Amino acid sequence: MNPFKAFVDTLSITYKNEKQNASKSLYNITINSLQGHPIDLSKFKGRKILFVNVASKCGFTPQYKELQKLNDTYKNIVVIGVPCNQFGKQEPGNSNQIQEFCEVNYGVNFLITEKINVKGSEQHPLYAWLTTKAINGKQNSSVKWNFQKYLVDEDGELLDYFYSITKPTNSRITSYLK
Repeated sequence: MNPFKAFVDTLSITYKNEKQNASKSLYNITINSLQGHPIDLSKFKGRKILFVNVASKCGFTPQYKELQKLNDTYKNIVVIGVPCNQFGKQEPGNSNQIQEFCEVNYGVNFLITEKINVKGSEQHPLYAWLTTKAINGKQNSSVKWNFQKYLVDEDGELLDYFYSITKPTNSRITSYLK
């Protein structure tokens, strides 16, 4: 075999592997804010991130208040609300309506993303990463309902997830923040 071709083939394989691994990083995922501005998730390196699929007309909606408290109390975490209308059509609002609802009713000032799909054929890449072991390297899960929570560590690694019934200030979550 030609040594130059073997060298080029090795570089090509290395490049493909690095590209695949890079695409599996949480920090390479693109998502927009509620106002339509790109969110650079890498700016949160060094802090934990709690992703929560949120909805305005859900029985768990009062958790917005505890999410804000969590965001205000623990400086080593970033709470990111991710509106979704896939469960009971409980987030029918547009961006302006969602923002106004959160601010007026719950005093929310933590980051809220654009409305996305968290499951199904049009699942956003963020939730593909959060729910797929082959991508996140930790575990598979499925989003069961609004206000399911995913906790990511300071290095962008999935730590755990919590179903809707786990309140944001529950010790199962806060024990990671001490």
